[in-house]
Amino acid sequence: MAHGDNPTCGDQCSVYLRLEGDKIADISFDGSAVPISQASASLMTTRLKGKTAAEAEALFKDFHHIVTTGEAPEEISDVAAFAGVHAFPRAIKCATLGWHAALNALKGDATPATTENTTD
Repeated sequence: MAHGDNPTCGDQCSVYLRLEGDKIADISFDGSAVPISQASASLMTTRLKGKTAAEAEALFKDFHHIVTTGEAPEEISDVAAFAGVHAFPRAIKCATLGWHAALNALKGDATPATTENTTD
């Protein structure tokens, strides 16, 4: 389990993982956040379930690239919907908060993820 905090807009997100071996067997989140943060965390749970930590990090890198550049994949996909976030720099931190918390949980890092110490 790991917690995330975005003081800029008050987002709070906790991510819960259950691992089986090196794979994410189950993942969920709860918290109070703006819609972009909640939508992203929801998408994250479906994308990360069944993945290894290395696969999760690669998916985050892809997602991060989309929300920071607006370069969406050519095929229509759930992550393509987040391409417009790049036009709103404050929203990037909202969209990535749950992902940061999930990566902390995978590393066993109990330190709350905060958007204040990320490069988003």
